[in-house]
Amino acid sequence: MVEEVAFKRLLEFLEEDIPLWDTTSAAIVPEGAVVRAYVVAKQRGVVACIEDVVYFLKRLGLEVKELARDGDTVDRGSSVLEIVGNARTVLAVERTILNILMHCSGVATEVRRLVDMVRRVNQRVRIAATRKTLPGLRYFEKKAVAVGGGDTHRLSLSDAILIKDNHVRIVESIEEAVKLAKARASFAHKVEIEVSTVEDAVKAAEAGADIVMLDNMSPQEVARVVEELRRRGLRNKVVIEVSGGVTAENIGEYAKLDVDVISCGYITLSAKALDMSLEIVEVIKKR
Repeated sequence: MVEEVAFKRLLEFLEEDIPLWDTTSAAIVPEGAVVRAYVVAKQRGVVACIEDVVYFLKRLGLEVKELARDGDTVDRGSSVLEIVGNARTVLAVERTILNILMHCSGVATEVRRLVDMVRRVNQRVRIAATRKTLPGLRYFEKKAVAVGGGDTHRLSLSDAILIKDNHVRIVESIEEAVKLAKARASFAHKVEIEVSTVEDAVKAAEAGADIVMLDNMSPQEVARVVEELRRRGLRNKVVIEVSGGVTAENIGEYAKLDVDVISCGYITLSAKALDMSLEIVEVIKKR
C-alpha cells in the first residue's frame, strides 16, 4: 500500500527527531493529557501530502479531521487539519508533520503557479519535475508535483531511459547510444536523450529517439532546434522537452515555442515552503 510507504518514511523522520523521548514534554506535560489542535496555514497556497499525514497520525492513535484536501488552495489563516489526542504525542509529531506539509505544499504551490502561467500561453505544454529531489523526500516531492498539476517525470533510474551526456561520452556517439537503448529497452520504455546543440538534436531524432531533451538552451536556441526538426520532417516524430535554467521569469518565453514538456529542477530542490503552524486550542483532559 502506498499509505504504508509514506507511513514508514514519516516514522523514520519522527524517530530522527525523537530517538529516545521528548525531554521537554516528559518534564512538564501530564502523561494522560488530551488536547485539540489545528494545523493552520499562515500563507495562501496549494496544500499537498495531507492524506499521508492524516494516515500517519491516525496510525499513531490520534483523531484527525481533514479540513482541506490535497490540491486545495487555502487562504492565510485557514485550518488544514484538526487533531485530537494525547498531548505528548501531538507535541512529538508537531515538527515532523509541519516540515512535510510546509515543504510539499510549497512545491505544489510553485508547480500550480508555473502551470497556470504556461497555460495562459500554451495549453499543450506540460510542466514536469526532474530527479533532483532531496534525499528521503522523493515520494513526497513527486506527489506534491502531481498535486500541483505537474508531471512527475521519471520516478527513478529504473522506470525510464534517459541518456545523458556522460552516457554518450562512454559509448562515443549519440547514434550508438540511441541504437543500444532501442535494442535493449523494454517495450514499455521510451528512449529519451539529452542534447545541447541543434546538430545533436537532429542526430538524436534521426537515430530514433522518442524524446529529445534540450538542455540549457536559450529560447532562441530552442526555436532553432524546432525549426530544423520541422524542416527535416522530424518534428512530429519526437517529444521535445526543455530543461535546464528554466525559471518563473523565463518559462513564458519557452512556453511560446512548439515544445511539449518544460522540466524544472528547482521546484523540488528549492521551492519556498508554505508557512504553517500547529496550534493547541483546547486542553480536553489535563491528566
